[in-house]
Amino acid sequence: MKVRPKDLLDKLAAKGFKADLEEFIDAELAAVITKVTNFDAEFITLDLAMRRKAEGRTAELAPRSPVVTIMGHVDHGKTTLLDAIRSSNLVDKESGGITQHIGAYRVAAKNHTITFIDTPGHEAFTQLRARGAKATDIVILVVAADDGVMPQTKEAIDHAKAANVPIIVAINKIDKPDANVDRVKQQLSKENILVEDWGGKTISVEVSAKEKKNVGDLLEMILLLSDILEIKANPKVPAQGVVLEARLDSQKGPVATVIIQQGTLMQGQAFVSGLSMGKVRAMFDEHGKVIKSAGPSMPVEIMGFSEVPVAGDFFQVMDDPTAAKHVVAFRRSRVKGKESPRDSGATLDEMFKKIEGGQAKELALVLKADVQGSIEVLSDVVLPLSTDKVKIKIIHAATGGVSEADVLLASASKAIVIGYNVKPNPKIIGLAKKEGVEIRTYKIIYQLTDDIKKAVIGLLDPIIKETFQGRADVRKVFQIPKTGTIAGCYVQDGRITRNAEARVLRGREVVHQGRISSLKHLKENVTEVKKDYECGIGIGGFGDFQPGDTIEAFIREKVKAV
Repeated sequence: MKVRPKDLLDKLAAKGFKADLEEFIDAELAAVITKVTNFDAEFITLDLAMRRKAEGRTAELAPRSPVVTIMGHVDHGKTTLLDAIRSSNLVDKESGGITQHIGAYRVAAKNHTITFIDTPGHEAFTQLRARGAKATDIVILVVAADDGVMPQTKEAIDHAKAANVPIIVAINKIDKPDANVDRVKQQLSKENILVEDWGGKTISVEVSAKEKKNVGDLLEMILLLSDILEIKANPKVPAQGVVLEARLDSQKGPVATVIIQQGTLMQGQAFVSGLSMGKVRAMFDEHGKVIKSAGPSMPVEIMGFSEVPVAGDFFQVMDDPTAAKHVVAFRRSRVKGKESPRDSGATLDEMFKKIEGGQAKELALVLKADVQGSIEVLSDVVLPLSTDKVKIKIIHAATGGVSEADVLLASASKAIVIGYNVKPNPKIIGLAKKEGVEIRTYKIIYQLTDDIKKAVIGLLDPIIKETFQGRADVRKVFQIPKTGTIAGCYVQDGRITRNAEARVLRGREVVHQGRISSLKHLKENVTEVKKDYECGIGIGGFGDFQPGDTIEAFIREKVKAV
């Protein structure tokens, strides 16, 4: 800026701001500095600044290994395929408690290497993306030739598409007698995945993981696609990457698996990662071997963290350990204060404000319903509600209750979760609140469509807010003369109050919803029963309680739309 430090401090003092040359400053003071020095400023995170720096030096960019995640339906052979790729018995080693497992590993193929992220499924994939971490270059979608496209297959497709990551389809189990490859390709086409030999652009490979058939062809296709994508990194900048998983090791202390995305990490370097910092005391590869350096696309287990980081945290080498301390101290102050580093999710109210301001171009929805027929009807009625100002996009639609994966997908995609004839449990409601995701539930389709219409045109009525009160398990059922059927319950969570609204759950199915008409503790009528106490509950108009049912109590209130 060509401004002497003393002159700058004098100018700030004149504006009523006291600053020290050795301290980090917040955005407010930075804005004042740019104003008094007649500069324009763009505020970006350290992680983004370093990524831009690495990518900006185009002459230093060099090809790097692709990072691949394998996804698909349960029992379609993901682990067996990983086993075939590694040419080692992964399942036996895992059950035997292999200590060198670091959540990712490299495979040699035709003088190149490919890095595979060994995740438990698309939940982990989306959790990383929800925190802004793009750790995967290519997704391998495993579909069993004898089973075809299943619910988790569709979910994996939606997650990969939402992350804008290219897909290679591995049609597995072609050795089975009832394998039907053409049927799989037809089912995939209905999910807008058109494979190359059907005139599409998606690469597909027919494999048998069990017999290790065509596994080499799959690796070849991964390398071919990575060449087309021109996956590159800068090996010469300070190393940066993303935390895949982390834990507290009884012997090593806090350790984390990091995939290096840019630069080369060396032993002894200082780093920051989220709210943690440290110095690389030791690095290990996927075989537990000590290594001195790690370049782009390489997964490494790192010792030396001050505390256990969080999966999805960015990892950044700092030249100055003192600067690293300042960065972490500043981040912690932000978390403790009112400002949170996490972006808020989307709500219908906020969406309208953005539409009015000309910012929003898309309203993303995650649809969950009780039956497949409802999903098809909802898709048919919701999509035509798009207008010139905003396009409605369904990023995932499936039957069943609202799951953790749905909330994480909505968080990562700034989407709203719509539930039709399904209710989220308290754990999911808590996760949605933490992730800033709005979940709206409906029993009548026109109310759902009306809310979306009103959000789009700005006529949102007051919404009915549902607040969870308590949950009780039905232990016994009693028939009381003149009173009716009473459920003998144990309060597991929160509190149950008389006259509260309640729903009776049998497994995940809501069998009845009504108002609590009778509440007793021992033989006394009471207005409230708290957690860890027994009680008798009667619900008006309902007598079909069964032992094992769950009663959830809640209150509804109208909340004015802002």
